[in-house]
Amino acid sequence: MSTGDTAYTVAVRALCEFTARSGDLDLRFTPTPTAQEGIAGHALVASRRGDSYEKEVSLSGTFGPLLVRGRADGYDPQQNQLEEIKTFRGDLARMPGNHRQLHWAQLKVYGHLLCLARGLASVRLALVYFDVGSQKETLITEQAEAAELRVFFKLHCSRFLAWAEQEIAHRARRDTELKAMRFPHADFRPGQRQLAEAMYKASTRACSLLAQAPTGIGKTVGSLFPLLKASAEHKLDKVFFLAAKTSGRRMALDAVETIRAASPLLPLRALELVARNTACEHPDKACHGESCPLAQGFYDRLPTARSAALAACGPAASAQVLDKTAVRGIALAHQVCPYYLGTELARWADVVVGDYNYYFDSSAMLYSLTLQNDWKVSVLADEAHNMVSRARKMYSAELEHAGLRMLRKTAPEALKKPLDRVHRQWSALEKEQDGEYQVYPDLPDKFMNALQTAVTAIGEHYAEHPAFVDEELQRFYFDAMGFARLAESYGQHSLFDITVSGAGMRINSVLCLRNIVPAPFLKPRFEAAHSTALFSATLSPWNYYCDTLGMPDNTAWIDVESPFIAEQLSVRVAGHISTRYQHRDRSLAPIAELMGGQYARQPGNYLAFFSSFDYMEKAAALFAEQHPGVPVWLQTRRMDEAGREQFLARFSAASSGIGFAVLGGSFGEGIDLPGARLIGAFIATLGLPQLNPVNEQIRQRMDAIFGSGYDYTYTYPGMQKIVQAAGRVIRTETDRGTVYLIDDRYARPEIQALLPSWWSISSAPPRP
Repeated sequence: MSTGDTAYTVAVRALCEFTARSGDLDLRFTPTPTAQEGIAGHALVASRRGDSYEKEVSLSGTFGPLLVRGRADGYDPQQNQLEEIKTFRGDLARMPGNHRQLHWAQLKVYGHLLCLARGLASVRLALVYFDVGSQKETLITEQAEAAELRVFFKLHCSRFLAWAEQEIAHRARRDTELKAMRFPHADFRPGQRQLAEAMYKASTRACSLLAQAPTGIGKTVGSLFPLLKASAEHKLDKVFFLAAKTSGRRMALDAVETIRAASPLLPLRALELVARNTACEHPDKACHGESCPLAQGFYDRLPTARSAALAACGPAASAQVLDKTAVRGIALAHQVCPYYLGTELARWADVVVGDYNYYFDSSAMLYSLTLQNDWKVSVLADEAHNMVSRARKMYSAELEHAGLRMLRKTAPEALKKPLDRVHRQWSALEKEQDGEYQVYPDLPDKFMNALQTAVTAIGEHYAEHPAFVDEELQRFYFDAMGFARLAESYGQHSLFDITVSGAGMRINSVLCLRNIVPAPFLKPRFEAAHSTALFSATLSPWNYYCDTLGMPDNTAWIDVESPFIAEQLSVRVAGHISTRYQHRDRSLAPIAELMGGQYARQPGNYLAFFSSFDYMEKAAALFAEQHPGVPVWLQTRRMDEAGREQFLARFSAASSGIGFAVLGGSFGEGIDLPGARLIGAFIATLGLPQLNPVNEQIRQRMDAIFGSGYDYTYTYPGMQKIVQAAGRVIRTETDRGTVYLIDDRYARPEIQALLPSWWSISSAPPRP
């Protein structure tokens, strides 16, 4: 939803969801049509109509300051029939009554807008329920007079109007205070002003931005502050701050509190979105009113909970950000589900903080709401060097044969035949496999047809037996459906590969739709935003990120000047040591000697990074044997949160010793150990991804698309990890430290060109 100078614009769907929903939250599993099935269903219904049938009819009307608009699915002028098409699967009688109530409300609002636009005295309203399984339509019709539809429209607009006027007033107050808002600190840090100006200019130009900005300049405040100023100047509805980790979300919320503390009259609503399994109060209960007390009567209690939440973040000394804890407290006070209260509040927040997937995933909630409500949004992605790997996972899918074999033994009788067909086609692929790992140029048609048939059969089974519960069947259904959905968009951006293990009766295989280039999927997300800014300390080279992520052609690039100077960080290349796989055992002794010499000259806290646990453990054992007086602690395999906290707790201002860790793991980025807590790092690897069949296929595909296969697959991702790990040492302008880059390849000019420009690199490490 957005506000203009004279009207508050609201979509028909959003209006009715606000005014016509009632009763329980009901999320019992029912097989719903896929997006493609829904689109196909709408198209099929329209194709059955006459030549005069109008599709996607744009309609709008006003009520006081409200501008209500939307697209009705279809209108037949010969029959004077307005249709709202809803696709479903299974028994229509099992559709919850409050869903049907919402559908009728939408259709009646469209009916009024149509009568208004075309001067009709009456219209026949038709809810068209289309079963994607049977391809049959169920029409529920009602003749409606224009006068009664006008009354219905006014009733629902009246219910919404008080809220809309409150929102108009909030928006006016917010924008007035944002225009007057000053930077929350006495002055900008070095580099911070440069970043802030680039952010604001990107919003002014309505373009995307890649910003490489070093740690320590205050990137979070330096990016949020200018976009909040832009919200008023450029009439933005919302700012989405997306982070890869929980710590990034917390920093964004802290930045909002800092900004608000400096502008106490600013009525800024900031919301944190968290995962459903994290927010759930009753994980042992099903998500519907008959099981969970927080789902029962959810929509009846939602209005007061929503009002209480937004009142809590108004302009007052007690104002708070709506983080996980605050939303939970308000939700429980009003006996509603915290997770779904949070998703509802996303519609009304000014700043929404969450994970990347809330905007960039295939089922991203914030992206969907942006399109539905025609919001004008700016998107900030923190630690954006993670975006390529995260986006690849969003658009990849796997199926394991062992799971299907087990499922066939326990599946309902009606499903054995379609599951057996999938099994036979899968087994045929295993027999044809040439080696343990193989990439196929195309998807296997027979297998995909069998899989889609099984997905349809399972969906129909659940539709006919809604009380049936089988976790293994449901898991396979979701996995298979996700696989089939991605298969619909299969192309050069992805690989289809099969990995086989075992033999004979114990053979198993994993089928993978492996996304390599997320660009085709992410491009619409960039286009839907007014501006998108990706920022991190490691975003070089910029074309790697633009190419792989599908950023717009007019994307701007800035390399923010570092606040640090070369004298703060001694960077030394141990070029006499090779850490290549075949040389690792030979490298252990010189690495231990180098680390021991540095520690003897300057005792303190160090981190030592290695390319694998095996390599790290061998190096730590030899070092501990040769230097028994130096405290040593190790990152362990599958380390939990408590273990990670204990590892970091060893780095105190008064302690000394060496923590051994794996590059690219929990301690290679996102940790803050300023001052004496960390005075140096040893990086005994070039950070290159493992040379294996999968990465070699990725290299070939990258080479075919971009012509830089090796760099895009190995060099750039590896150096990104190196710079992130080294960045743990210098965190503030008063820090001093040493970094050893241990590998002869660091002496190469093309490798050094990828290191921060402010580093002064010495090629000859001192000897003890």
